[in-house]
Amino acid sequence: MDYLKPAEVVTAMIEAGTRKAALPALDLLVRGALSGAILGIATHLAITAAVQTGVPLVGALIFPVGFVMIVLLNLELVTGSFAVLPMAQMDNGIRFADTLRNWAYSYVGNLIGSLAYAVLAWGALTMFGEAAGGPVADRIAAIADAKTVAYAAHGGAGWAAAFAKAMLCNWMVCMGVVMSVVAQSTVSKIVAAWLPICIFFGLGYEHAVVNMFVVPAGMLLGSKATLESWWLWNQIPVTLGNLVGGFLFTGLALYSTYRTRAVKATPVSEKAHAMP
Repeated sequence: MDYLKPAEVVTAMIEAGTRKAALPALDLLVRGALSGAILGIATHLAITAAVQTGVPLVGALIFPVGFVMIVLLNLELVTGSFAVLPMAQMDNGIRFADTLRNWAYSYVGNLIGSLAYAVLAWGALTMFGEAAGGPVADRIAAIADAKTVAYAAHGGAGWAAAFAKAMLCNWMVCMGVVMSVVAQSTVSKIVAAWLPICIFFGLGYEHAVVNMFVVPAGMLLGSKATLESWWLWNQIPVTLGNLVGGFLFTGLALYSTYRTRAVKATPVSEKAHAMP
C-alpha cells in the first residue's frame, strides 16, 4: 500500500531517529556536507529562475528539487533532525547526548557543504572575481542584505522576526519529512515532500541551511553583510527558530497525538524509508 497511517509514520520517524543517533561522525559530516551543497545548488537555481522569469513563485516551485534529492539519498539535514531526533528521545530510544551529537555534526557538515558551494558559485558567476556577476549575483547579494542588515535595522524586533520566520519555515520543512514517510513509492514521495517545501520558500521564511549558502555567497558578491551581522542577525536566531518550530509543531505535536494515545505500533522499518 502506497500510504502509511499517521501512527505508523510516527513509529517510522522514531526508528529513523534511533538510526541517525548511531551514525558515525564521518557519515554525519559527509552526508551533512552533501545536503548543504545540494540545498545551495537548489537555492541558486530558484533565484536564477525567479530572475529570468521575473516571477518569484517560479523559484519556489523549483526549489524543492534539492530537498527531494536529500530525502531520496537519506542524507543529513539538521533542520529535519530537529524533529526526528527528539521523537526518538521522547520514546526513550536515545539519550539527549545522542541528539546533541547528531545535531552538532550535521550542522557542521551542512555548513561545510554550503560554504564550499558558495565559493564555487561565486567563481562560476564572476570568473573568480574577474568579471561582474550579472543579475543573478546582484539578486543573491540583495537577498543576503535582506537577511542580515535589514533585520539589524529593526534591532530586537528584527531578531524576533527572523526567529518567527524560522519557526514557520521548519514547521513546513519537517512536514516535508513527514510527507515523504507517509508516501511509499518514489514518485509519491517526491510529490508529497514537494508541497510543504514549496510553501516555505514561496513565503520567504528563514531556513538555517539555505542561509549558510545565500548569505556567504551574497557577501562574496557584494552584499553589505558581514560575518558578525550574518551570525548575530540571521544564523543564530534562524537556527534557534528552526529548532523550536521543528520540535514543537512537528516532533512534539505528532508524538503527543499519535504515539501516546495508543498502543505503540508494530515497527514498520520494512516499509519506511529513511529521511533527512
